[in-house]
Amino acid sequence: MPSFDIVSKVDAQALDNAVNVTSKEITNRFDFKGAHVVINLDKKEYKLNIETDDDMKMGQLIDVLINRAHKQGISPEAFDTSKEGYQSGKAWKKEVQVRNGLKQEDAKKIVKKIKDAGLKVQASINDDVVRVTGKKIDDLQEVIQASKTWELGIPLQYENMRS
Repeated sequence: MPSFDIVSKVDAQALDNAVNVTSKEITNRFDFKGAHVVINLDKKEYKLNIETDDDMKMGQLIDVLINRAHKQGISPEAFDTSKEGYQSGKAWKKEVQVRNGLKQEDAKKIVKKIKDAGLKVQASINDDVVRVTGKKIDDLQEVIQASKTWELGIPLQYENMRS
């Protein structure tokens, strides 16, 4: 029976490359000359710790980071910038969580959307993966096309297509 998996993963090496490219670009930019800028990537927790001089530079730095990550193949939806920055001494600090893996509630939303679409497929949740199976590959391709229109706020990838 044909099947595929719906996942939400961020490649750690691509994320590391995006952070390094952002650091290099910021050191060469005129508006950041002499400014205090620190970007640390916690690879285990997929978290970015960012420090800048002020809130405006923080916004610019995050924009550059998301732009560079997008060029590395990481969706802008993977960055959770909803947490507000805070001032600590003279520096502004902010934690940016990188969404990696499907949470249980997100997986349930995906299964519900598949069932609401009325397609002849079955969806099941396995840890942080949603497995979709059907009798025809065409039905699976319809699920992929439909899922590209969903506004879930998370990046989705499709892997392990088997016929």
